[in-house]
Amino acid sequence: MKISYSWLREYLDFDAGVEELSTILTDLGLEVEGIEEWESISGGMQGVVIGRVLTCERHPDADRLSVTTVNAGGPEPLQIVCGAPNVAAGQVVAVALPGAMVFHGDERFEIKRSKIRGQLSEGMICAEDELGMGTDHEGIMVLEPSARPGSPAADYFGVVRDTIFEIGLTPNRIDCSSHYGVARDLAAFFNLRKPVMAKLPDVGAFRPGTAKGKAIEVEVQDSEACIRYSGLTIRGITVGPSPAWLQNRLRSIGLHPINNVVDITNFVLHETGQPLHAFDVAAITGDRVIVRTLPEKTKFVTLDGVERELAASDLMICNVSEGMCIAGVFGGEKSGVTLATTDLFLESATFSSVSVRRTSRRHDLHTDASYRFERGTDPEMTLYALRRAALLVQELAGGVITGDIADVYPKPVRKATVSYSLDRMTKLIGKEIPGDTVKTILNSLDIHITDETPDRHTLEIPAYRVDVTREADVTEEVLRIYGYNNIGISGEMRSMLSHTEKPDREKVASNVSDLLSANGFAEIMCNSLTPSAWFEKSGDFDTATMVQLANPLSSDLNVMRMSLLPGMLSTIAWNINRQRPDLKLYELGYVYSRRPGKEGASITEAYSERQLMAMAITGDLNPQRWNAPAAATGFFHIKGYVELVLSRFGIARRDITEEEETSGWYSEGMRYGSGGAGLASFGKISKKYLAMLDIRQDVWYAELNHENIIRMIAGRSIQYSELPKYPWVRRDLALVIDKSVRFSQIRDLAYKTERNILQEIDLFDVYESDAIGKDKKSYAVSFILRDDRQTLTEKNIEKVMSGLFKAFEREFGAALR
Repeated sequence: MKISYSWLREYLDFDAGVEELSTILTDLGLEVEGIEEWESISGGMQGVVIGRVLTCERHPDADRLSVTTVNAGGPEPLQIVCGAPNVAAGQVVAVALPGAMVFHGDERFEIKRSKIRGQLSEGMICAEDELGMGTDHEGIMVLEPSARPGSPAADYFGVVRDTIFEIGLTPNRIDCSSHYGVARDLAAFFNLRKPVMAKLPDVGAFRPGTAKGKAIEVEVQDSEACIRYSGLTIRGITVGPSPAWLQNRLRSIGLHPINNVVDITNFVLHETGQPLHAFDVAAITGDRVIVRTLPEKTKFVTLDGVERELAASDLMICNVSEGMCIAGVFGGEKSGVTLATTDLFLESATFSSVSVRRTSRRHDLHTDASYRFERGTDPEMTLYALRRAALLVQELAGGVITGDIADVYPKPVRKATVSYSLDRMTKLIGKEIPGDTVKTILNSLDIHITDETPDRHTLEIPAYRVDVTREADVTEEVLRIYGYNNIGISGEMRSMLSHTEKPDREKVASNVSDLLSANGFAEIMCNSLTPSAWFEKSGDFDTATMVQLANPLSSDLNVMRMSLLPGMLSTIAWNINRQRPDLKLYELGYVYSRRPGKEGASITEAYSERQLMAMAITGDLNPQRWNAPAAATGFFHIKGYVELVLSRFGIARRDITEEEETSGWYSEGMRYGSGGAGLASFGKISKKYLAMLDIRQDVWYAELNHENIIRMIAGRSIQYSELPKYPWVRRDLALVIDKSVRFSQIRDLAYKTERNILQEIDLFDVYESDAIGKDKKSYAVSFILRDDRQTLTEKNIEKVMSGLFKAFEREFGAALR
C-alpha cells in the first residue's frame, strides 16, 4: 500500500522527517518496505530554466535549423541551435541547460555543449514531449511573456514533489488502509510526546438538497450481506477532467486519473478507507436501488467488458429490472459514470466481509474496494465519506443535491467490549507501564474506558478495529504504541523441570524422519487442501464427513484432505512424468473430517484432526548393475518398511495382530493393529486410483496411524541389553495345512503357545502339489529357541517342539510332511 508523506500531513501536524517517520511506522507495525521520491513531471525538470529568445537566424549550413541567442538568466546569453519551425525572437521558452535530462520517446538523454553542423549549441529549447509533459512534438513550447528568464521551469509549471512510503500492510490492520488511518495511528504515537490529534476535513457545509427532482430510493433485501447502505442523489453535474491537485494525489500513489467523479471516489477511498461507487442515474430504472441476490447462473457484464455467470449467493446492487454492480467488488458495464452522465447516485456501504470474499474469489476479481471489504470496513465511516464526496462533487463537477441521504442500517453493529487488567498486562509484557500512560494510549486509539475498578477496566473498542477482540489484543495495541524497543531484556532466567510419561510428538516425528531418510526415502510435504471431486469419484470415502472450505481459493482446493493418498499419488505422477520412476517417498501430515450430528458444537467437537504417516515405493528398488539385476519393489518391501518403523519404537512383531485390508484403494493389502487399535495399513494401490493420475506402474503404499502409535509407545522405552550368554537353537517343521491357513495365524499361535524360550519364527519355504492334496500346502517353518537363564537341553527342546506341533494339529489340522 502506498502512502504519501505530504498527504499524511493534511490530517496530522508532525515534524518528523522521512527517515524518522519510516522508523516510527515500522515500529507501529506498519512496516515500510520501500521509500521513493515522486514528481508530478518525471525528472522534475532538473536543469531546465525559463529563457527569452534574443535573436534567431537561419543556420548557415542547414535550412531546417536556426541559430538563436537566449537569455537564460546567466551573465552572458547562450547560443543554442534549434530545429523547431516555430522558434522566433522575443519568445519565452523552456531551456534545458547542459547536464539536464530530457526525453526522446521513452528514453532519456543528457544535454551537452556540442557543435551542430559547425555551430556551437549550449543547451536545448524544449518541446512538450521533451520535458515529459505530453506527446506534442510539433514545435517548442512558447510560454507567457511575464515569465522571468533564469527562473526554474519547475516553479513555472508547478512541479509537485512528494515522498511515497510502500507499507506492507498485514491483513489484520485494515484500519490503516487509508491516509487518515495511518495518521490516526501516528497521532497515538506522537500523543505520548505532546497532545496531537488526527483530523479529517470538515463536512459541516453539507446540506440535504431541496432541488427539484426525485431522489433515488434504497431497499436492502439481504441485511446479513449488506450491513449498512447509504446513498445520495446529485443532479446536474458535468463530468470532465479532474484538477491538477486531485490528479497529482492519485498519481502519487500509483492510480490513473479517469474523470472528476471517479477520481473523487478513489480519492475519498484512499483518504478514509471507505469504498464508494458512483452510478449514472440514467441506468437506475425505476429510480430505485435494490440490494439483493440474483438467480443462479444469471449473466452479468462487468465494467471490464467480461460476461460473468453469477452464483445465487453473489450480492448485487440492482435497479428494478436488472443488476448494476457486484456489491463491494466490481461495477457493471451499463451503470458506470461516463462523459455523458448528468445525474449521479453515490453509494457508500458496509458489506459482509465473508460475502465479498466469497464473491471476489469466485470471480477472481480483486479490487481496492474488495480488498477493504474482505477485511472489514467501518460502518460508522459511510456517512462521513458520502458527505465528503458530495461536497467534492459539487466543487469539481457542479450539480445540486436532491433530497437527503438514504441510509439503511437495520442492525447497527455493536462495538466490542473487553475486560482488561493492568496486572495481567504487566505479566504478559514483563514490564510495568504507568497507568496514566496506558490510559493516554487507549484514548489515543479511540478505545474508551466505560467502567473502571481497582483491578479491571471495561473497554469499548471502536468499530474500525475489527482485529481487537481480546485482552491480549489490547495489550498488543498498548505495547505497539508504547514501543517494543522500550521493553528491556531481563538478565533473569526462569525455568522449571517437567516430567511426563507422554512421548515427545516432535521427537517421535524426527526419529521416524531420520530412520526413513537413512533408508533412502525422500520426505514430501503436500497441500492439505484438495479437490472434493477426488474423494467423491473414488467412492471409498464418506463424503458426508468432508470438511468444506467456506471461501475456497478455487474449486480445485475446496476441501481439507481426508487421506494422504491424493498428495502422494500426485507427487509420484509428477516425478514419473519427469523421468523419475524409481521412488521412495514419505509424508507426515494431518487429515481432517467432520463428525456427523455435531453441527452446532464447538470446532474441536465438530471436527476431527488426525496425524498420519504415509510411505510409498514404486519402480525398482535398486537399478540394474553389472553384478546384479534390477529388483522391482513389491509387497514385502513395503511390509518390511512398516515393521521397521514400528520396531524403531519398541513395537515387536509379536505385539501386532494382522488381517487382510479391504479398503478400496488397495487391490491387495494388509492391516496391522494392537489391542484393538489400528496401527498401519499397506499394500498395492488399485488400478482405479492409479488411472486417475495416469500412473502406469505399480505403487506400494502404507499409511500409519501416528496418533495410535504415539499412544501405544507412551510409557515404553527402548532398552538395550548385552549379548545373550547362552546359545540359540533352530528347529524346523514342515507342516501340511489347508490353503486357507495363513502364516500369520501359525506365528501368532506359536507365540501364544510358547512364551518363554521362543525367540523368532519364520517361513522359509512354501510347497504345493497334488501329491499332498489339492486343497493343501506345505509350510517349512523355522523356530529360534533360546533360554536366557541356562543352556537348552534336548529334552527341553523336544518338549517345546512337541507342544507347538500339537497346537498346530489341534487348531489347523496340521500334519508333518
